[in-house]
Amino acid sequence: MNAGAPPIEISAFIALNLGIVVFFLGQRLTQAVSVLREYSIPEPVSGGLLVAIATLAVHLATGRPVTFDLAARDALLIYFFTIVGLNARLSDLVAGGRPLALLLVMTVAFMVVQNVVGIGAAVVGGLPPQAGVLLGTASFIGGHGTAIAWGPVVDAEFAVAGGTELGIAAATIGLILASLVGGPIAKRLIERNRLTPDAPPRDVFVLPQEPRALRFDHVDLMRSLLAVHLAIVIGIAAYELLEELGVMLPRFVPCLLSAIVLSNTVPRIAPRLSWPARTPATTVLSDFSLSVFLAMSLMSMDLWTLSQAAGVLALTAVAQTAAAVAFILLVFFRVMGRDYFAAVLAAGFAGFTLGATPTAVANMGAVTKRYGACSLAFIVLPLVSAFFVDITNALMIQAILSF
Repeated sequence: MNAGAPPIEISAFIALNLGIVVFFLGQRLTQAVSVLREYSIPEPVSGGLLVAIATLAVHLATGRPVTFDLAARDALLIYFFTIVGLNARLSDLVAGGRPLALLLVMTVAFMVVQNVVGIGAAVVGGLPPQAGVLLGTASFIGGHGTAIAWGPVVDAEFAVAGGTELGIAAATIGLILASLVGGPIAKRLIERNRLTPDAPPRDVFVLPQEPRALRFDHVDLMRSLLAVHLAIVIGIAAYELLEELGVMLPRFVPCLLSAIVLSNTVPRIAPRLSWPARTPATTVLSDFSLSVFLAMSLMSMDLWTLSQAAGVLALTAVAQTAAAVAFILLVFFRVMGRDYFAAVLAAGFAGFTLGATPTAVANMGAVTKRYGACSLAFIVLPLVSAFFVDITNALMIQAILSF
């Protein structure tokens, strides 16, 4: 191994195309390995993990890390959530009022649990208790971005050497766990309670598992792209304005909201205009952007960072997974209504509390492809995980560190 060897850099265009290849690799794996189908593991997850292991092998053999330019991945994330907003109806949002409030309460409650578990893991692992936020919500619910933001703070103020690396490693483990546990949880809840979807079988957010004829042409596809791009232009303008005002939100949130506004005003103002919400062409764009985004996220993970604190990370992984599964099965599912919607949302809750919002959506997509549509879950979860969690997480982390 060559210490300090230059990285193997993968350009944005090659990384995008590798993401597509990784999706097909995952699809073949899912077809070949029945357990992946049985537990609704998303295709990009199985393919992405395999490539991440391959890049780890390259790093161990050559000493050169493999780095990916993920500009295209970040654009796909904006595409996906803009389409979520494009497909949202005000009637859905009104219907989601109570579930959205309950989901917010459950999320905040579990954030407290997650930080308690993280602090306990830090103390048992011989680290200062303040390092527990990096083994809690800063890295799991917060993901890589929040871990990178708070790592230097914990490192400098509380003498946690390598705090940033610890947070990144924990976030990487969380992304893997989130991708693997959501499907099995939903399977257990759905089959044990014999749950069925109340919604019509057609899903406007993800393509169903079984093949079917999707009738649309290039004009439909271009119409969908134009609507998505219009919402993104408005959303990015709103994002830049909010940034100037000191309001920090993930970039995709204003895009999602602008798409909701457009989809609930344009068809009323111009009823003769063929607005592309909830059309096959838009659904194909949604599935493409989410699948390739997740494939790129998983294949680009730096698995070699996990070795830097293997003991405490292993302890944290077991403890946080056990806490999440127990909370979902014993509390979350019951509070959310014990129905099919609650079971699908349970897969998403596991996805974003351990990993990230796109992982949550992919988990729900894999479940609904197998068991049936549940569009409301795709509306309420991103609003909570994107809107409220970042703000609540920052306040909670600051309170813990101050205390």
